[in-house]
Amino acid sequence: MSISIIQDAIELGILFSIMSFGVFLSFRVLNIPDLTVDGSFTTGCAVSAVCCMIDHPFLGIVLAFLAGGLAGVVTGLLITKCKIQPLLAGILTMTALYSVNLKIMGGQPNISIFGMNTIFSSFKGMWSFCSKGVVILFLMIVLAIVLYTFLQSQLGMSIRATGDNEAMVRAYSINSNTMKLIGIALANAIVAFAGGIFT
Repeated sequence: MSISIIQDAIELGILFSIMSFGVFLSFRVLNIPDLTVDGSFTTGCAVSAVCCMIDHPFLGIVLAFLAGGLAGVVTGLLITKCKIQPLLAGILTMTALYSVNLKIMGGQPNISIFGMNTIFSSFKGMWSFCSKGVVILFLMIVLAIVLYTFLQSQLGMSIRATGDNEAMVRAYSINSNTMKLIGIALANAIVAFAGGIFT
């Protein structure tokens, strides 16, 4: 087994650990089995690829985050306003995102970005063989710190309390539907962010 195979495996592991933060937020913190992440990861990939084609890779990461958040908002609205079961709402949004992703990519099933600028092109030459891994690890650590800080804030604790005991949250005059909406949107935004980096 060569060193490059080990390096690629470590990079992918760190990248998917970023995605796991989003799954953790919806499944463990909010206690909602959200299948939207299956589609929002691909949405992040599609948005990032299109932005790489027009030579704006960093903008692609930001737009991927926002697109994933928008997908989460749709799922959240289906759950809170339309009173659809969370599992079914996630499946509906995930299925709809297949068409949305094709539309984002101009009707093409895949886009080649070989030789184009990516977020890693800016860091080329700054480190030795592990430059991609170092950048991804740095992003993971920053995201972990930001997410930890957010979950310790008043809004974050309200989201955590909604997942633990929704009836108690409503008794304290906290809008549990809003907390679900914010939590699912943030979870899918993080997953799409990982998808954008993956691309």
